[in-house]
Amino acid sequence: MLSPALRTLMYITAVLYALLGAVLFTTPVQTSSQFAWKVSPFVTMTIGGWCLGNAWAAWVTAARAKWPLVRTVLLYLWLFGLLEIAVLLMFRDKLRLAHPIAWLYVLALAVNALAAVWGIFEWLRTRPAAGAGEETTVPMRVFIAAYVLFVAFLGVFGLSRGMMGRGTAGAVFPEVMSAFTLSSFAAFYLALALSALPLLWARDRDTLAHHGYASYGLVLIITVATFVYIDLFDFAARPLGLVYVGAYVLVAIVTAVFLFKYGTGARKGRLATAST
Repeated sequence: MLSPALRTLMYITAVLYALLGAVLFTTPVQTSSQFAWKVSPFVTMTIGGWCLGNAWAAWVTAARAKWPLVRTVLLYLWLFGLLEIAVLLMFRDKLRLAHPIAWLYVLALAVNALAAVWGIFEWLRTRPAAGAGEETTVPMRVFIAAYVLFVAFLGVFGLSRGMMGRGTAGAVFPEVMSAFTLSSFAAFYLALALSALPLLWARDRDTLAHHGYASYGLVLIITVATFVYIDLFDFAARPLGLVYVGAYVLVAIVTAVFLFKYGTGARKGRLATAST
């Protein structure tokens, strides 16, 4: 089981992300001018979607609290917090901290990073055993591999351009992105890809089920944000925009089918809790 201290940090992280995400997601026009750096309303709403998704992932992971079940979602949250903090430090000269919403973003990342450091030391100290549930099927592993490769490519491409001070011109994402924004998106994608990578050799369907369940908030909420701003996409002139929209829709559909068929890992989580 996760220690009480780590679970408490995860719950605090969830609450901070929920508060931040609710404000950014529901008032993107107003808060885009108050955020920690210069962003558009669509980017603001998307970041709000990240935060709401992270809140769900952190809360359900803290509630289930069994290392073999939740380890890959913990890895995502740890990577997200540490990588996004690194992006802030890299672009610290462009930070705008005049408004409380910007400080709330920094605070949420700081607590997330603290939970990451605490969790890494706890994992190194306890060395929890891997799960030993029913194996994933070959089609499941093929989908995971394709997902990891695609999302990792986005992360590496974005981070390489961001570190060179270059943004994007709106070929895939429908708006021009600054190097700061692109690097932040790249950190998010790298966290998603690297945390899913262990699922290829974990071969534990319950771990995959929890990963899909805890991550579904991210996929669903960001997809909603995309369709709110769907008029920004010009698929005729910039057809690569279909990749951005289609990727989220495809992952949402495949994950929903998997969860409906195989469950969310909750039964294993309940049994683990009852046995401790």
